Amino acid sequence: MRAGVDVLSSRVLLRPTDPDRSQAFYRDVLGLAVYREFGPPRHRGLVFFLGNGLLEVSGRAAERPRGLALWLQVRDLAAEVARLAAAGVPVVAEPVLQPWGLREATVEDPDGVALVLVEVPAGHPLRTDVRPPG
Repeated sequence: MRAGVDVLSSRVLLRPTDPDRSQAFYRDVLGLAVYREFGPPRHRGLVFFLGNGLLEVSGRAAERPRGLALWLQVRDLAAEVARLAAAGVPVVAEPVLQPWGLREATVEDPDGVALVLVEVPAGHPLRTDVRPPG
């Protein structure tokens, strides 16, 4: 029987078409905290805290990333969407209650990567502050 991959750590790697623009977006507009910076000044990589994971924005891609979406749980969906829209971030989908019980909206990063902003309503099973009855 073959053993599985022994994963010790993980992160999402994002290779943007314009690293400086994307790093500024995630740091300054989205407001993610920097976990680590690395590399020479002309090719600086940034790793951001992303809730319970990490997002590395480094390197350069010739084409925009396709098929990637980041799921970001926020405390106040309406406030975050309003703040980002005011900062010029494209809002692709306005906040709406989904059939699975989560309130979601979608915005885009400078390369068109979907950022699905999610608010977990009170009483939803994903809420960690809700105790089961009994």
